[in-house]
Amino acid sequence: MLKSSQLETFYWAAKLGSFSAAAVRLRTTQSAVSMRVRELERELRAPLFDRGHRSAVITAEGRELLGYAEQILRLSLQARERISERKTAPATFRIGCAEVVSITWLPRLIRTVHAKYPQIRLELDEALTQDLIEQLEQGSLDLVLAPGKPSGRQFLTMSLGQVVFSWMASPSLGLPRRYLGPLDLQELPVIALARESHHHVAIEQWFAGAGASCRRIDTCKSMGVAASLAASGLGITFLPIRCYKQEISDGRLMLVRTKPVLPAVEFFAISSNDTLDPFVRHISALASEISDFEKGSRRSISQRVDAS
Repeated sequence: MLKSSQLETFYWAAKLGSFSAAAVRLRTTQSAVSMRVRELERELRAPLFDRGHRSAVITAEGRELLGYAEQILRLSLQARERISERKTAPATFRIGCAEVVSITWLPRLIRTVHAKYPQIRLELDEALTQDLIEQLEQGSLDLVLAPGKPSGRQFLTMSLGQVVFSWMASPSLGLPRRYLGPLDLQELPVIALARESHHHVAIEQWFAGAGASCRRIDTCKSMGVAASLAASGLGITFLPIRCYKQEISDGRLMLVRTKPVLPAVEFFAISSNDTLDPFVRHISALASEISDFEKGSRRSISQRVDAS
């Protein structure tokens, strides 16, 4: 008789392309993954992976079994979910999030999850979007809460709302209070997150759209660091207004009014399309409900805030 543990191990080894990645996803050892796959092969009397390759290359028999395995595992999880919602919660759930989520409504999400599922253990990781997406693809995260909608059919996304960002600088730079454009700001040092970040790309596109080019872009890994450097007069940076109202009120930072206005940044709950667990979609929906980011047209939100 085929065991669910064998089918689940086979499924993730096939989907992730390696026994080591499947071991990480299932929180077990690579030898345990190999043993379960061999047991399944003996049960079926057919090779499921071609052992002549370094990666887990699936055989014709393996491809045929994969469709059945996915159906069986999905039906099993759906049955458990219908019968008892609380019992479907995994022992551990891994969430990766962007910094803006961490410093706004993430605590409310954690509090709500623990209230509904007191037995669950959350593992949280804060990083740049690209790093989080890579971890999601590798199976080391269950859900990502971050800006930008990743391309590709391998992802499921649910909007969390939009956040308005603005250029900010220290008043000590003496920038004029009129509207400024990319050509006006291109000679100033710019402070951005890492080059591969959504933040860095948005900044470069804003300048390039007007035919401008930054004199220098210094990078860091945290918006908090970027804000601190900007407040010290070391350059201009692009920050979420809601997170730095105190610094603006205290006069450590000032809003730099610009044209064109960049659209609000949309955040998403992102999961793998390969996930079998309906609990992931449940937490995505819960995050969307709890998120207090603004809903509506991205550009209209930006323009509304800019006009206020």
